[in-house]
Amino acid sequence: MNNFWQNKKVLVTGGHGFLGEHLLERLGKLEPKEVWAPSSKELDLKSLEACREAAAGVDVVIHLAALVGGIGFNQQHPGRVFYENAIMGIQLMEEARKAGVKKFVAIGTVCAYPKFTPTPFKEDRLWDGYPEETNAPYGLAKKMLLVQAQAYRQEYGFNAIYLLPVNLYGPGDNFDLKSSHVIPALIKRFVEARESGASEVVVWGTGKPTREFLYVEDAAEAIILSSEKYNGADPVNLGSGSEISIRELAEVIKKLVGYRGEIVWDKTKPDGQPRRRLDVTRAKNEFGFKSRTSFEIGLKKTVEWFARQKRELFKGFDGEGGVKVDVGEEFNVGEFQGLK
Repeated sequence: MNNFWQNKKVLVTGGHGFLGEHLLERLGKLEPKEVWAPSSKELDLKSLEACREAAAGVDVVIHLAALVGGIGFNQQHPGRVFYENAIMGIQLMEEARKAGVKKFVAIGTVCAYPKFTPTPFKEDRLWDGYPEETNAPYGLAKKMLLVQAQAYRQEYGFNAIYLLPVNLYGPGDNFDLKSSHVIPALIKRFVEARESGASEVVVWGTGKPTREFLYVEDAAEAIILSSEKYNGADPVNLGSGSEISIRELAEVIKKLVGYRGEIVWDKTKPDGQPRRRLDVTRAKNEFGFKSRTSFEIGLKKTVEWFARQKRELFKGFDGEGGVKVDVGEEFNVGEFQGLK
């Protein structure tokens, strides 16, 4: 058992979300004294009293809770996205400070970076410009937690660290098309198009922007390592260090699920930030984190998980247990030149 977690009471906000469930599984194996992961229904962090209750008697806070979605969701709810993310984090950190919490781990977002940031994104570029407009309310709300963490460290000696993960993916992701990110959205749309025999799938934008993705289990490992080993004021990127264009990503997923139709790009829709790839040197140097799951393996596991969920959902509707969604042709991600 790791000595860091021994006899500690740990609060994990957002513990019932995508990343939270994977983190809780890892934490359980480390056997802290207690792990408390209340749901949003049990504890509404928009309430100051709830934040005070949450922080009382806690040694470590890992703040994952967030209101987050894709470009469409962010465009429809910019005010709600800004307010809820800002108020939850600011109030919780303040109450944690007053309660004497020993370590506060704040999870930020790659959306905090300026729209035009030289790649790979280095942490010292975080303040060089305004974020991409469609994600700015979310990115700025989360970036205020970095300001708060550094200010509290300076004035109160409060040990708060700030992590900047890229887009996550993996088993358990959000596949609701109203709020999902690009990988689960594409998987669901291609699978449904294959099942229905649709001749085409329409995808937003031009396909030219690039994105970096981190497998969710690797992200959970990074949070554990940083909690144990990192006590610095500087923000730290969490990523895989690789990028792929949205166009190439769509082709990979299309091939992986076995869809035979066409991809149509709706260029009237926004692309979002032009490029995203993080410099992950600091995470490696400060607490020894390096992504271990290849993109090919991670995507296959994600598609297979989605397939299992669909089979369970439709179980009993026919004699073979329902809709069949198998991983399609074998592929080599290295074939796609956008993966750097």
